Amino acid sequence: MATDTSHATAAAPAPDTDPTEQQRLTEPDYALGTPLDVDYAGAFHAATDADRALAARIRTFVQDEVLPVIDGYWERAEVPYPLVARMGELDFLRDSVDVDGHEQISPLGAGLAAMEMSRGDGSIATICGVQGGLALRSIQMLGSEEQKATWSEAIARGEKLAAFGLTEPTHGSDSVSLETRARTVDGGFVINGAKKWIGAGANSDVTVLWARGDDGQVHGYLVPQDSPGYDATVIEGKISLRAIHQAHITLTDVFVPTENMLPGGRSFKDTGRVLAATRLGVAWSAVGHAIACYESAVSYAKTRTQFGRPLAQSQMIQERLTSMLSTLTQMQLLAVRMTERDAAGELTGPQASLTKYTCTRGARQIASVARDMLGGNGILLQNRVARHFADIEALHTYEGTESVQALIVGRDITGVSAFV
Repeated sequence: MATDTSHATAAAPAPDTDPTEQQRLTEPDYALGTPLDVDYAGAFHAATDADRALAARIRTFVQDEVLPVIDGYWERAEVPYPLVARMGELDFLRDSVDVDGHEQISPLGAGLAAMEMSRGDGSIATICGVQGGLALRSIQMLGSEEQKATWSEAIARGEKLAAFGLTEPTHGSDSVSLETRARTVDGGFVINGAKKWIGAGANSDVTVLWARGDDGQVHGYLVPQDSPGYDATVIEGKISLRAIHQAHITLTDVFVPTENMLPGGRSFKDTGRVLAATRLGVAWSAVGHAIACYESAVSYAKTRTQFGRPLAQSQMIQERLTSMLSTLTQMQLLAVRMTERDAAGELTGPQASLTKYTCTRGARQIASVARDMLGGNGILLQNRVARHFADIEALHTYEGTESVQALIVGRDITGVSAFV
């Protein structure tokens, strides 16, 4: 008896779309992390070969090791400890602080380094800023020779992780009014109080902690994080700098031996010296974030097709890119000029504040335009801008909010203080 094989031999139905049409329906790979070497006005013309070599090494690290993995760490709110260890190996954790046996870094080289690190990721750059710019700088500027011998090399190499504990739950912008107390006792001090928003303040080795002594002045203390009474919890729910942990610290009868007090930290003016040395670094970080957003916007405009043509062919897009480049160029020129003044010992506090004010404000503007230009793709981590967009919000706040920087400059302009 014959068998009906018509179902087995029937031709498969033709696809609804041909390969060419299917290709048109496939979204391209935007590759928005490609460096563009943005320096339209030649702001970096005075950079030495050593400056440029340092920036190039950091860019290579960012391109090869940071960008491929950082989105995952950011989304999971995990500290990328393998990258931190790698930065220690590469001598990227000092944030330009001089340490014996390490290459000296010029002020401009330090700025370019901060720019390149922030172009990669804000959390990574902030880790450098806390580890080197704040904690290591405090020890190098204000510590004893014994303290430097114990901590400086280990912190520079990332063998020990460090925090800088100044801000308190009720004292942020008015950190000069801090209320944490260090009471003198036999053999040292007993510290009671609280700190908040302390980068690396939990799960690290030591905190450079600022407290008010019996004399009413603010002093610095090296407090091991495993000290009894030192209780630190990671602050959760952040929408910015998610790949670095900030801690809320409670200090209950924490004993610190006399030798752990920083001998050079005799008042809040000394604390301020450390902070002033890092303010330009924040401005340079803002430049790096802005470059990342601008690069992504340019690459997207050239790749993305809408209404039958690349976005880059649109007059509106070209005007937006020009506006972004104009703002970025002003930021670069200001950062370089103020860095030159810093190198000559001529930079004033209000000038540093104006630089931070201008650069973080400009970075916010550029990130906002870039996010809008990418449309729906602009909220995806894989397309880079969203992470920088969020991280700039933290950068805009720390080391003094825009309002505080404006009051510092305003006082310089008018000769009248608006601070209470």
